Amino acid sequence: MKNTLRRLSTCLLLAGLCGYAVAAQAHDSVVLVAQSSNRQIVSIGHNSVLPAGEKAQDVVSVMGSTTVDGDASDSAVAVMGNVTVNGAVGNGGAVAVMGNVYVNGTIDGDVVAVFGNVKLGPQALIRGQVTEILGTLESSPTAVVQGGTSSFLPVVFGNFEGMHAWVEDCLLYGRPLAPTLAIAWAWWLALAMLALHLLIAAVFRDGVQRCVQTLQTHPGPSILATIIVTLLVPVLLLALLITVVGIAVIPLFWIALICAGIFGRVVALGWLGGRCLRLANTGMASRPVLDVLAGSILVLALYMVPVLGFLVYVLLGVFGFGAVVYALLRAVRPEPARPGAGAGRPGVSTPSGPSGTGAPADAAPPASASAFGSSGAGAAASVVSPQAQMGTEPPPNGPSAAAAAPPALDVATLPRAGFWIRMLALLIDLILVAVVMGWLFDHGSSVLLVLAAYGALMWKFKGTTVGGIICDLKVVRIGGGPLDWSTAIIRALGCFLSLVVAGLGFIWIAVDREHQAWHDKIAGTLVVRVPKGAGLI
Repeated sequence: MKNTLRRLSTCLLLAGLCGYAVAAQAHDSVVLVAQSSNRQIVSIGHNSVLPAGEKAQDVVSVMGSTTVDGDASDSAVAVMGNVTVNGAVGNGGAVAVMGNVYVNGTIDGDVVAVFGNVKLGPQALIRGQVTEILGTLESSPTAVVQGGTSSFLPVVFGNFEGMHAWVEDCLLYGRPLAPTLAIAWAWWLALAMLALHLLIAAVFRDGVQRCVQTLQTHPGPSILATIIVTLLVPVLLLALLITVVGIAVIPLFWIALICAGIFGRVVALGWLGGRCLRLANTGMASRPVLDVLAGSILVLALYMVPVLGFLVYVLLGVFGFGAVVYALLRAVRPEPARPGAGAGRPGVSTPSGPSGTGAPADAAPPASASAFGSSGAGAAASVVSPQAQMGTEPPPNGPSAAAAAPPALDVATLPRAGFWIRMLALLIDLILVAVVMGWLFDHGSSVLLVLAAYGALMWKFKGTTVGGIICDLKVVRIGGGPLDWSTAIIRALGCFLSLVVAGLGFIWIAVDREHQAWHDKIAGTLVVRVPKGAGLI
């Protein structure tokens, strides 16, 4: 039994490395000759045959079948293939992973079949043990097994000939499907998934349509959501394992991921089919079931194209899953309030009428401007003059109107700076600091530290940096008031946290409602875009 486990672990290792081997030696047979007289026959993507009257030490096939009619002094192995022994095999025995084993000769070791069947002919002599896992055992009355037999979960999957055909006709060509009846099971599986996708589109019509619209209008954030979830899944699983109590949640967590993946594929198919139908008939209304059907038919055709088939399969999963995750994020977070529509942005109070019920601003002049009403650093808001309160202020077209200062810029109404414009400003600052460091000190090992100090100083005194001036960006506090030293320093130190976790804190700008990075949330700041000519400094 010890030899059986050793051989089985060796075969599983070969199965794990077969993908790399196929990329290097697809459809080529390799014969390795050792320094001794015994040779080792190893074939990748091809059958290995040891003819009668010849000798070898090992006969191995990866994604191919192994036939031993001669004398193999050690073992006969096949991964994703069958093993046939009509001659003799040594103590290494005969092992097939995802394949069948037929023996009508002599084997000194064990016979093992994983996801396959074992058949012993009338002249079979096995001095070891016969083990079949997830298969069947058929033995001739005259066959001799000295070590006994054992079975684990027999007749669960049955014959794996269809899997071998899929490996040869699909996997080696980089496609999920092929136009052949040898893989009829794969076509039936594809049609069953098509029916499931249509059922999901019919039952969850509104959800599919909403996710399709998210994928159409926000393709970039959808892909970004997929990347973020991929990075966070291992961290979350580790956290659940550490807490011990969370171990019970892990199955539910995986079920949720699988359901989101299936639903995401439905969304991707609906998006693809909808675009094709709109190109054919621009006046056709969006119908999720019809869109998914059209997308599925197109995708099934693309699945048969070598290399492109697997590429389409992967891309559909990525786009669809990201669209579902991003649509969920948009659904759970509150919609941003519109200025002048009853509620402003954070830190901005909405003026109310005399009754205090939120009447329009022109019903009663506000007592003060917004907390963001400064030129960007959060200076004190302008106060209505006593003359205006007493009704004695000169008319607007009087002499004092010409000398009056222009109204303060309300930063609360300015658009938040997006991901790409902020990255451009950061790149400009990084280049500037790197050039100065190289010019003054002839090394750049402390560029990040100098960049953080530079940013803190510029934010404190100017509310922006050189890159921000070029890109018309301004850093402001959410609660109003000027950027003090503590806020600037905390924001600068928070940048390291945003950077150290694979840059996820900066990527968060693209998905956050207020386009805040992690260091913005820590320091309580916003980055806004100021119109040209408004005066950044």
